[in-house]
Amino acid sequence: MTGIERLSLNQKTVNRCTTAEAVDGCVRAGIPAIGLWREPVHEIGVRRAATLVRDAGLRVSSLCRGGFFTVEEGPHRRAALDDNRRALDEAAELGAPCLVLVVGGLPEGSRDLPAARERVVEALAELAPYAAERGVRLALEPMHPVYCADRGVVSTLGQAVTAAERFPAAQVGVVVDTFHVWWDPELFPQIARAGTRIASFQVSDWITPLPADVLLGRGMMGDGHVEFAPLRAAVDAAGYHGDIEVEIFNADVWARDPNEVLDTMVARYRATVCG
Repeated sequence: MTGIERLSLNQKTVNRCTTAEAVDGCVRAGIPAIGLWREPVHEIGVRRAATLVRDAGLRVSSLCRGGFFTVEEGPHRRAALDDNRRALDEAAELGAPCLVLVVGGLPEGSRDLPAARERVVEALAELAPYAAERGVRLALEPMHPVYCADRGVVSTLGQAVTAAERFPAAQVGVVVDTFHVWWDPELFPQIARAGTRIASFQVSDWITPLPADVLLGRGMMGDGHVEFAPLRAAVDAAGYHGDIEVEIFNADVWARDPNEVLDTMVARYRATVCG
């Protein structure tokens, strides 16, 4: 046993790598799974990406991302939902068990947060049967409140679970991403409540000071303020035994040699998440 049997590299952590380079990096570092992103996958084609991962002996832990469907009914919303259906098709072809959803922020000019959140539920109702047909689970990701206006109107794990509970657990689950939820005083009860609805567990650290672009504020585990081992234990106790993705948006991490990043990632995962 190496201690990294459940470790997955989210492709964004080595952002300047191609899909082939990310796969090769996983093989070199002994990482058994990879979370893919649609944009780099599209560069080589979904079929080619699926073949690369399969031939390397890796698992696909998730596909990022779907969502961005909080706009009001009309052509833009229809286009967004159609794109989510394409994303579900891609996830099925890649062998990804879930499609991670970043639901979207407030529509331009709107301050009606409850309406935007209700449109999330409406979108799930439209997409869930399609997801079930393809054997892919929709994974609703709550995002830190700093992103509420522009990226994710679902801000807490409790809100995500409440939305997901309207649908069969096999169709709609939730993401526990430490960067987004570590601060929540209700986090541990909500992890227990989520139970087997947890479709993905992602880890990265909350660093200070945050950069000017808070989207790039994720740190390598151990560089910030998150205590990972209790969160991992809670997720395990809730019934999630899938892959644990390291997903880091950070300009300094992206600028480093990818092999160095992967070696550090493995060491920090062992020390902080498994510790």
